[in-house]
Amino acid sequence: MTDTQTATANRGNASGFAALFEASEETTDLGGEGEIVSGIVVQVTRDTVVVDIGGKSEGVISRGEFLDAHGGITVKAGDRVDVFIESRESDDGLISLSKEKADKMKVWDEISSACERDEIIEGTISQRVKGGLSVTIRGGVKAFLPGSQVDLRPIRNLEKLIGQTYEFKVIKFNKKRGNIVLSRRALLERERDEMKAKTLQTLEEGMVVTGTIKNLTEYGAFVDLGGIDGLLHITDMSWGRVTHPGEVFKVGDEVTVKVLKYNAETERVSLGLKQTQEDPWNHAEEAYPLGKRVRGKVMSLTDYGAFVELEPGVEGLIHVSEMSWTKKIKHPSKVLEVGQELECQVLEVDSKSKRISLGLKQLEPDPWTLFTDKYKPGDKIGGKVRSITDYGVFVGIEEGVDGMVHKTDLSWTVKINNPADVYNKGDDVEAIILSINHDEKKVSLGVKQLWDDPWAGAMDAYKPGTVVEAATVISVADFGAFVKIVDGIEGLILSNEIPPSVHLTPGETVKAEVSNVDSMDRRLTLTMRNPGESPEAEQLMVMRRESQGKGATLGDVLKEKLESMKRSPSVAPPPPDADE
Repeated sequence: MTDTQTATANRGNASGFAALFEASEETTDLGGEGEIVSGIVVQVTRDTVVVDIGGKSEGVISRGEFLDAHGGITVKAGDRVDVFIESRESDDGLISLSKEKADKMKVWDEISSACERDEIIEGTISQRVKGGLSVTIRGGVKAFLPGSQVDLRPIRNLEKLIGQTYEFKVIKFNKKRGNIVLSRRALLERERDEMKAKTLQTLEEGMVVTGTIKNLTEYGAFVDLGGIDGLLHITDMSWGRVTHPGEVFKVGDEVTVKVLKYNAETERVSLGLKQTQEDPWNHAEEAYPLGKRVRGKVMSLTDYGAFVELEPGVEGLIHVSEMSWTKKIKHPSKVLEVGQELECQVLEVDSKSKRISLGLKQLEPDPWTLFTDKYKPGDKIGGKVRSITDYGVFVGIEEGVDGMVHKTDLSWTVKINNPADVYNKGDDVEAIILSINHDEKKVSLGVKQLWDDPWAGAMDAYKPGTVVEAATVISVADFGAFVKIVDGIEGLILSNEIPPSVHLTPGETVKAEVSNVDSMDRRLTLTMRNPGESPEAEQLMVMRRESQGKGATLGDVLKEKLESMKRSPSVAPPPPDADE
């Protein structure tokens, strides 16, 4: 016997159901195919549920349509249920019914009514589909949520929303095609507009408000104040230096800010975070008195100096001229680098202009002070030639202190137009300190002042025709050679007065004859061509003998020359007074 036949036989024997059947026939209208009718559960078997829909018509529905999530049966005999008539009586006299189809049709009807009444529907995002998301709503019905309707702003990762339950608005409904389109954005816009209206009623410049970081850009952060966004510019985030807003905030952070500007017409709001804190420059003069040594961090380098952060919002400048006492710094990167921690000294504070001048070299003793404590005008110094210019020679006296010898102070007797003809870089030099200029930190030196002015005596001692037996070559130039006759007396041998076969070198001693004495330029000019044989030399020899009381004739002079040449063919005889 089948389950249906068994159910029919049992029903016939169960007199207790007679009244139930009568009530069913009285209260239930028999519907047609494709309609939903109300019926009464007559019997629940192992596989089916028998439902009487009235008019002595019964149908069988699979037991599986009445199971809950845990597999338990949800109905019992006598329960009233809504069912869908799929077809009229079959050969066995039963009607084909469906509980699930009835439920779905009821859900569609509910959704249709909600759509007409502009009601909100709750649903759970179930999966990602092309163009958006699939949402499960009432009765397991699937609806489509386009990507553009998910939020107020596009969301890149839609998968993170799967499993989330939200409220939606039905924006498109087609029961025949089974098409439902939802929007979450419409609800969010409505909420935003409501919040915005409420916020605008109280918003005013100067007030402190709390908002949420909504978006970050290169130039600032947008803060949601409640339906309206305000811009927190990067320059208003901190009294200190901020390179990128991401260093301070991340999206979703809550922040308390001050309304700096508010334009009701354009609904633009400018916000400030640092304005909710005290400006550190207010106490800069007390915190950084002149002369104080402070520590800081190099934040940036420019051609003219380095900016050092002393505390957030307070930076000072170390100018390149304040980086070294002794070195000429062409660019701060030669000494410092960004991010370096260092110690420096406060030189000047201007809190109104928000400027602090710092010094790095002040951490070391000033070489000029050390020099002036050690030396005074008239002192003799020694040093090396650091550089040579057209107008003089710079000599290193102490570390960081140079003195200059003007070309007019190089020699009493030789007019030197180009100091490079006499000195080379690195040469050792002795000089006298002539003056010290403390204001300009300059030192004037003199080399010729090492000796008394020899010119008065030189006029008599080195008349034209005088033979100098051992003149020391000081330097050699294209136009001639500078020679030292004695300390303080120098002369010039022009190139055309040097025999072609002779090649002079500094330090070499030569024999030469004074050919000219320029009293105006205080210059001695000499020749190496046959020294002592010129008419001036002969006349000078006679004059000297006469002054010594020894008469001399021209024959005596010639005889003496011949004897001298025999003694030393390559060396001229000494002056007459050399034997005295």
